Amino acid sequence: MQLTLKAEFLDGRDPVIVETTLFCTVLWERKYKRKASELGTAIGQEDLTYLHYEASKLSGITVPAVFDDYCKMLKSCLPEAVNDPKVDAVVTATD
Repeated sequence: MQLTLKAEFLDGRDPVIVETTLFCTVLWERKYKRKASELGTAIGQEDLTYLHYEASKLSGITVPAVFDDYCKMLKSCLPEAVNDPKVDAVVTATD
């Protein structure tokens, strides 16, 4: 599952919109000991913020070294769009 996430900051700077990648999801799974399939049914604010944090780093956006410091900077972090690859699955030769 790929997410487009929008973060708004307390200091009024422009919002930052990023897209998660497979690697972001793997990092999330490792940190929280959960499977990506759970993102569709039980996702919390910390999950969204962590995914935005990692996607920002991977996009070359400078973020604090400590995740909690990043959280303290945010006013909100919400999904803009969800791309579930299962919905757009490729038809194979055996289908």
